[in-house]
Amino acid sequence: MTTTTFAVTGMTCEHCEASVREEVSEIPGVSDIQVSADNGVLVVTGEGVDEAAVLAAVTEAGYTASLA
Repeated sequence: MTTTTFAVTGMTCEHCEASVREEVSEIPGVSDIQVSADNGVLVVTGEGVDEAAVLAAVTEAGYTASLA
């Protein structure tokens, strides 16, 4: 298992967190997702998770992400 932390900008509420969580949960290999709008952080745990896919999923949710 690998855990990767991403910085996410634009999230302001629980709805934002849910949108990011929903998109990222569709990525193969993801086993756990922690999202904090307050801290602007997304932590993804899983096996063989494609970081580029996570960044694309966050963009699809309407936010901007980068590796933290």
